[in-house]
Amino acid sequence: MRISIASLAAVGLGLATHAAAIDPIVIKGSKFFNKNTGEQFFFKGVAYQPRTGVTDPNPDPLADSVGCKRDVAVFKDLGLNSIRVYEVDYSKDHDDCMKMLEDAGIYVMLDIPSPDYAINREDPTWDTQLMGEWQDKVDAFSKYPNVIAWIAGNEVANDKDTTPSAAFVKAAIRDMRAYLKSKGLSTPVGYADNDDMDIRMNLINYFDCDDEDARAEFYAINTYRWCGDQATFQSSGYSDITKNMTGYSIPSLLTEYGCNKVRPRTFHEVESIFGSDMDGTLSGGLMYEYTEEDNDYGIVKVSYGDTSVDKTEDYSYFKKAMASADPSGVKMNSYSPSSKDSVCPSVGGNWKVKSGSLPPTPSNSTCECMMKSLSCVSKLKSMPTSSSDLKTFGKNVGSIFGTVCADVDCGDVSTDAENGQYGKYSFCDAIQRVSWVMNAWYAEQRGIDGSCDFNGFAETTKPSLSSDSTCSDQPSTNNGSGSGSSSKGSNKDDEENGSGSKTSGASSIGASSMGGATSVAAIIALAAASLF
Repeated sequence: MRISIASLAAVGLGLATHAAAIDPIVIKGSKFFNKNTGEQFFFKGVAYQPRTGVTDPNPDPLADSVGCKRDVAVFKDLGLNSIRVYEVDYSKDHDDCMKMLEDAGIYVMLDIPSPDYAINREDPTWDTQLMGEWQDKVDAFSKYPNVIAWIAGNEVANDKDTTPSAAFVKAAIRDMRAYLKSKGLSTPVGYADNDDMDIRMNLINYFDCDDEDARAEFYAINTYRWCGDQATFQSSGYSDITKNMTGYSIPSLLTEYGCNKVRPRTFHEVESIFGSDMDGTLSGGLMYEYTEEDNDYGIVKVSYGDTSVDKTEDYSYFKKAMASADPSGVKMNSYSPSSKDSVCPSVGGNWKVKSGSLPPTPSNSTCECMMKSLSCVSKLKSMPTSSSDLKTFGKNVGSIFGTVCADVDCGDVSTDAENGQYGKYSFCDAIQRVSWVMNAWYAEQRGIDGSCDFNGFAETTKPSLSSDSTCSDQPSTNNGSGSGSSSKGSNKDDEENGSGSKTSGASSIGASSMGGATSVAAIIALAAASLF
């Protein structure tokens, strides 16, 4: 039996200066519970990412005290207990907004990835830079007792060709769970999928099989199947979703719902989500989305810096639906989980991930050690910050990898999820990996003149280590980015959130307007692909 605390009383950990005004939520088996009352907890929430009038390149609704005061009052009017926020800037101050939400009894689910630091579905990696950024975000929000859960990936694997990315998300879940544990926290880390029928069951099973410490602690689904008043629990496919999650060993919920093909939306699906059709299996849901943006999914219209709220026609229907949402839960002390762990999917057909083998935990010390053994390295010592410089860097890296790795074994810096093979330096950042590749060529050419030039991209250096033989023995740790100045978020829309590239499928309908920056990994991958 697995019981994990989803929201800890921060005072006991010295993480906050005020007593928590909100009860901790815990997981037992496949359900969430209020730790203090023992009542089952169901998410009654909305996706919250106001964008109208926002000019900050790192938008963050939880740092906007004016907007929070305006919107928390509306959340209370709707009877909500939770919100999902996709993009935040961890360098900003969130105390006012998080306290307002806490006092209103509202929990916050946060996406850990950001537009700039996300696992790219097309060319996935889980590296030191990503892990450091994610740790910094966790550090910034771990003091708030109403942070109920983290999402480590949103629709990353969205078709059969991108299923290898699931291995990297699962590795990220493993490492973020371990990092939270090292902080004395057990806020659950989960995954949100895009409800693709071809890969759905493999994804569900993959994130709940094998090493228990690497499993998702909850499974979320973004679905837009229920469209219009004529749809039913059966015709919409909600019955299939419920069947798929029945008997699952961890909690499941809807992290996006609310098809807008027919407007106004009357939200008849709420009756099934919080009624006998689904309340025995799923833990509620969060409607997409709160604010009206270019994609026409909002129930209110607001603008940054403005305190007024203009309710759309959908608002009254959603409020009425939520008022009647009265799920029949169970008491924690009388609940005995009976579900079984999932069986890992096998490689073949629509699935291209070998189970039982995950990318290694990123370690800065291992990568730094490796760099000390090289004689030919990148002249660039840190990643470019501008989009144009990043694209140029990506083209250079792609060209170097393509040229060198055609003749030299680059296994130490490469990954192959389908065969479960991950190089010992595959988690190093792009500069470190391309340096390893250039050094391999330099060694292959026995250091002849010009073999460490790469059109001016590289330079020779005197190594301080005679070999990298001890580098893999370095501790597999990573304690934040160390920069202290990054401002990154957890983007939902477009989807550059969990993947660094746009989504397809049902929930891309509700994920198309923010237009966040493309991730570093995505730019490098796209630039490299253009060369071959």
